[in-house]
Amino acid sequence: MACERPRVQIPTGPSIVVERERGLHPTLRIKGTKSHSLLGRKIVLGVTGSIAAVKTVELARELIRHGADVYGVMSEAATEIIHPYTLHYATGHEVITKLMGNIEHVEFLGMEGSADLFIIAPCTANTLNKVATGVSDTPVTAFATTAFGSGIPIIIVPAMHESIYKSPVLIENLLKLRRLGVTVVGPKIEEGLAKIAELEEIILTVEHILSPQRLAEKRILITSGPTIEPIDPVRILTNRSSGRTGIELAKAAYKQGAEVTLVHSKELNVLGIKELRVETAREMVDVCMNELRNGYDVLISAAAISDFTVEPSEVKLPSTGDLQLHLTPTRKLIEEARNEFPELVIVGFKAETNVSKEELLRRAKKKKMERYNLAMVVANDIGKGGIGTAENDVYILRKGTHDIKHVNGAKRIIAEEIVNELIDLV
Repeated sequence: MACERPRVQIPTGPSIVVERERGLHPTLRIKGTKSHSLLGRKIVLGVTGSIAAVKTVELARELIRHGADVYGVMSEAATEIIHPYTLHYATGHEVITKLMGNIEHVEFLGMEGSADLFIIAPCTANTLNKVATGVSDTPVTAFATTAFGSGIPIIIVPAMHESIYKSPVLIENLLKLRRLGVTVVGPKIEEGLAKIAELEEIILTVEHILSPQRLAEKRILITSGPTIEPIDPVRILTNRSSGRTGIELAKAAYKQGAEVTLVHSKELNVLGIKELRVETAREMVDVCMNELRNGYDVLISAAAISDFTVEPSEVKLPSTGDLQLHLTPTRKLIEEARNEFPELVIVGFKAETNVSKEELLRRAKKKKMERYNLAMVVANDIGKGGIGTAENDVYILRKGTHDIKHVNGAKRIIAEEIVNELIDLV
């Protein structure tokens, strides 16, 4: 009787364990360890002859960490930057460097091809111009032409010298590719180079294109992070909020196809997410109210807006002796939003410190959901952690149901759960 092959348990996400057989390529053991957003998706990764090809290994591995199966295809010029064995290691699959009898470009990206997406990262000016004009003289360009013919989504991530990127010919071809439906990510202009976009932005774009788009045509306004109330030109009143939850909510909603506006004090610079920057509580409320008048379906009020402000001094206050500050209450965003927009779906947050679970949920329901007629409230006890940290432990309450969802772990995971709950409400 044949012996059963030993199996090993590999964690693939929060509270999820999937069995995998020993003997798999070592790289594939990281599959799904960050999220399942790309689980079941097959992605062909084209690599061209830019020095940025050295970043392809980590890009491939990140796609796999989010659940994707990745197959590499390289131009001859790319093989002079990194060896195909390197990309083989990164993906766990043999790399295509020549088109052989299996007509690999059709097998993956033809009318009945098995792949869901073709991404060229990095994409040189040479390859970009060829793809735009239909030249198919390398494996990468042949894959692109085939993807166009079968309607499979294409992402291009340019990387080249800045002077080349500013060429009128290249600019015209970039416009042509965008008109043809190609998604262009980046580049990042610095040091005289049009550098490859950040991995996080590339992954988010892939997730957006391959998501079910369950929030398509919905407009969502999200507030994030702390506000800053000046005391004098040097000192401020603020809080410990990091803004991570709001940023992750914006990404999660964007993945699902929503038109997202993020109001905060930081700088995200992610393709597809509109940002409005504010500092004070007054600016936060004014900007949000003005933006909501442009027509939104949802307001997610995740920012830790200051409850108090102070009349600031125009000069630096002395650093010796007693100092008394007169604090005055700030306006309440969700109160003003509810009064002006009675049909708006509003998601609020309720933070308490060192209370029982029962008391936390009672306050979330009475002081937030019922008082302001909120569709959803996310409650947590910040006395036990969560504010200013990478992880949190929250309860999600939805209007009209007694079901309460308990979620803990990375704020990215929590944001995805909140957005999943929101889908049924809009």
